[in-house]
Amino acid sequence: MGREQWKKIWVGSAGNMVEWFDWFVYASFAVYFADSFFPKGNDTANLMNTMGIFAVGFFMRPVGGWLLGRVGDRKGRKAALTLTVTLMSASAILIAVAPTYAVAGYGGVAVLLIARMLQGLSVGGEYAASATYLTEASAPDRRGFASSFQYVSMTAGQLLGLGLQIVLQRTMSEDALHSWAWRIPFIIGALGAAIVFYLRRNMLETEVYAQDDSAHNDPARGTIKALWAHRREAFLVIALTMGGTVAYYTYTTYLTKYLSGTAGLDKPTASLVSFCALFIFMCIQPLAGRLSDRIGRRPLLITFAVGSTFLTVPIMTLLKHAGSFWPALGLSLLALLVVTGYTSINACVKAELFPTGIRALGVALPYAIANALFGGTAEYVALWFKKGGIESGYYWYVAGCAAVSLIVYVTMRETRTIDLNRVQRAEQGAESGPQPAKSSPSGV
Repeated sequence: MGREQWKKIWVGSAGNMVEWFDWFVYASFAVYFADSFFPKGNDTANLMNTMGIFAVGFFMRPVGGWLLGRVGDRKGRKAALTLTVTLMSASAILIAVAPTYAVAGYGGVAVLLIARMLQGLSVGGEYAASATYLTEASAPDRRGFASSFQYVSMTAGQLLGLGLQIVLQRTMSEDALHSWAWRIPFIIGALGAAIVFYLRRNMLETEVYAQDDSAHNDPARGTIKALWAHRREAFLVIALTMGGTVAYYTYTTYLTKYLSGTAGLDKPTASLVSFCALFIFMCIQPLAGRLSDRIGRRPLLITFAVGSTFLTVPIMTLLKHAGSFWPALGLSLLALLVVTGYTSINACVKAELFPTGIRALGVALPYAIANALFGGTAEYVALWFKKGGIESGYYWYVAGCAAVSLIVYVTMRETRTIDLNRVQRAEQGAESGPQPAKSSPSGV
């Protein structure tokens, strides 16, 4: 890994961290501001309404994936990454100043909804832009390692949110957190986005994109028509994302609520469990990504799917009766270790499926659709099962999604050796198999 490659990874990851800090603090602080935007009454119902708006952000992600994926393929990865962080900054400011139900009635809900739509647009493009950028910025035999920093930065953003939550929980009263202090993380997120905007304005474009001869003379570049020519790969992205995104959101954003609302841990302890588990989870991402560079992507994906299919129900059942910090931490770590088989490499696997001219859109739109259908609704589905008195049904739902993805992982081809510099994969034939990567220790 050369110095320039590390610089690209750092800038891409720093922006991704801020993006996902803003995205996740909505979920982690929802327990405090849910009652601020709806009439007083049923706490579970208010939380469901708030998480319903959270899900709306996911349904905007396909739109953001299409718009910003198109920008990434036609104008460059740098342009798309700069635009995503601008949208995220605007959405964080809106949430920070949104009026409560007592002040503006449902007007506050409208502001919250607009902010979440902007966040959905932003994150819909951010995932693909950063996945493409990190994959293209690395040497062929380091793509798994380099792209694993996407989830390192995503988790770092969530850890910052959880860390801030723990600090606020231990320094402020419950009344303060429910009345006004929940706005603090969104103010911090807006400031962080402004700093990253400056960094991304000065970032370097990837050589793979810069050296693509069709970058400026192909009118079909980054269009739905071009993506349709690679529809098989697009549907593959949706299918391989299904199990991973449900499992990921179950053991990250939903875990704290599950530990406090179902397992009976107090909120500070539940947050501390999530923080410690996510920190270790973050640290092992590059190790798993590097392993995939040696043995391939499929072995890790299959390991995740088998583990998630058969261990989800036992882990969630035992977590329900954990009762204290250490048992809850151990079970959470086991679950996240299983999920690592997906998170550490899913970015590069998807980027490796598409040629340069459609790579950003090819990753963005199908992935955003899968997240809208499965990731964004995970918490809402979990709360729906809980409200219906059959919370264990959600455990089987997660296991079932993983089982579907397992079929895909077993039948898909290996992508580790594919050459990212190919431009028109359609001309090679969909069945031609992976092309050997150019070996270079210093870069693409």
